Amino acid sequence: MENNKLDVIIFGATGFSGKYVVKEAAHYVKENNFTFGVAGRRKEALESVLKEYAPDLSIPIIIADVKDEQSIKKMVEKAKVLINCCGPFAFCGEPVIKACIDTKTHYVDISGETMFIEEMQLKYNEAAKKAGVYIISACGFDSIPSDLGIIFTQQKFDGEVNSIEEYFSIPDHVKISKPILNFTTLESLMAVLGNIDKLRENRRKLFSKKLPELKPKLNTKRWLPHKSPFTNNYSVLFTGPDYSIVHRTQRFLYQEYNQRPAQIAIYLSIKTKFLTKIIGAILLLINLVLIKFSFGRSLILKHPKLFTNGLVSHKEPSEESINKIEICITFLTRGWTEKLSEPSDVHSDPPNKEMITKVTCTNVYYITAISVLLSALTICKESDKMPQGGGVLTAGAAFSKTSLINKLNNHGLKFEVVSSIEK
Repeated sequence: MENNKLDVIIFGATGFSGKYVVKEAAHYVKENNFTFGVAGRRKEALESVLKEYAPDLSIPIIIADVKDEQSIKKMVEKAKVLINCCGPFAFCGEPVIKACIDTKTHYVDISGETMFIEEMQLKYNEAAKKAGVYIISACGFDSIPSDLGIIFTQQKFDGEVNSIEEYFSIPDHVKISKPILNFTTLESLMAVLGNIDKLRENRRKLFSKKLPELKPKLNTKRWLPHKSPFTNNYSVLFTGPDYSIVHRTQRFLYQEYNQRPAQIAIYLSIKTKFLTKIIGAILLLINLVLIKFSFGRSLILKHPKLFTNGLVSHKEPSEESINKIEICITFLTRGWTEKLSEPSDVHSDPPNKEMITKVTCTNVYYITAISVLLSALTICKESDKMPQGGGVLTAGAAFSKTSLINKLNNHGLKFEVVSSIEK
């Protein structure tokens, strides 16, 4: 039965991100030996996607709807790994994960919804381990560049890492054409923001065991804007999905491999004109009020162009505007040249080593597509290098010992060491 399964099925293949995954799968399969299928609610729409992106390939079509439990089960049992592109995941994700565990099918998705991701770990980690399957969310732009960027940094540091300060930026020369984000991305964000109180409750359960007291403490500058040493712009603390993912990875590495967890702060640094800053600040204040109430979130979703200053609209972003976006993630890492025997041991001297690493890319939707595809194929081909027993994991926890970073380095996501200085 296992030999008759497709290596990968792409669910939600007719959506904005799903089409990108189909496009990259059709391109990648011509040079690599694997099989894939596409799945969704409407056969005609799936045929249209394949006609556009895989006209010369014979790709199986599977009809499945998250509202139909049996159709979801029939879909996932045909795959070794299910790629879920069907969002918002708060509404569409859990039935697929449950079916994957029931049929012992591995699962990856492109979700950036912190609430959904952490809730799935709480509810299904033990069941996934018992079934021996990997359930891995956030395998797209959220949060592969950040999570694996930190793994890359720790692997290259050659010593003991104390802290990593991560800066997201768009280079000064980039001119943004709006919109640049898909509407579903905004829907997913609203789903997260509508459940902040429950998110805090879940984290108390999820992270009940304390990590060791690490010294010296990383100064996160709290919420105050500060001048970034790498972007020449003011940066603010960013607590998006990457923040949650990278800390879960560090916790896993400590608990499973007795590795000292890095203290991590993530900052957002964007170059804007003075007037745009004022407009953005006003919109942010309005949104912070509105998102506290369901009617406010509905209002934002009804008029996304107005409340996001044009960054999101009901109109899909063009290929041209997406390709213009360049992302640079810079990591400033401090630590010691020598490791102590236990991660909780305290160094008598201040950090004596500093390293700068960088992850760069263009077109976040392409990066999402190739990242989730290569994540799925890594499960197929390198499960022996992944944590034994399965479970609900982050990408960093699941793929740290595999070749995924090297593969991504050859497909548009550049990982590099910029400098390393010993004091």
